[in-house]
Amino acid sequence: MGCNGLENQIIELYVVAMKIFILVCAALIALMGAPTPTNAAKPRLLLKNPGVWGAFSLKEGRGLACYVAGQPKFSKPDGVKRGPIWLLVTHRPYKKIKGEIGIYIGYPLKANSTVTIDIDRQNFKLYTVDDTAWVEDAKMEAKLVAAMRKGRRMVIKGTSKRGTNTTDTYSLNGFTRAHLAINRACKVK
Repeated sequence: MGCNGLENQIIELYVVAMKIFILVCAALIALMGAPTPTNAAKPRLLLKNPGVWGAFSLKEGRGLACYVAGQPKFSKPDGVKRGPIWLLVTHRPYKKIKGEIGIYIGYPLKANSTVTIDIDRQNFKLYTVDDTAWVEDAKMEAKLVAAMRKGRRMVIKGTSKRGTNTTDTYSLNGFTRAHLAINRACKVK
């Protein structure tokens, strides 16, 4: 993917915004049910028993954002120092964003590398920016979400800036239920 300077700046700003969103999601999931100031935006849990995949909605500025958030069941190799690891699927209908996939890997990725996803022998490649991985376009995001809804297991592989190869294994049990919940909440088909 060739980018000019302006495109790189836009991507960098977007990555910073998504990192903040991911960290907020992580904090919200960790603190579900904790008291918050009455004037703060409160995420709404969309499923009573979320299981592996949580479904949330949150009022953002001019509209509603709905997202599925999940963490890996297993991460290898053991003992590697990493930050939080999250996969998010986000709808922001007020911005015409549907099914955006962002993966926070938990470490700086090797420059110009790709992250691979295998879902029941269906393979996808994502481009990387700093410590995140992104799907190239909306059509590929739709294919990946469809595979996640049909699949049982998802394996994500990446390489750190230091050259360490990591493998994160996600159970996809409950993903479809969570995805349907965000579709309903954000009125997305």
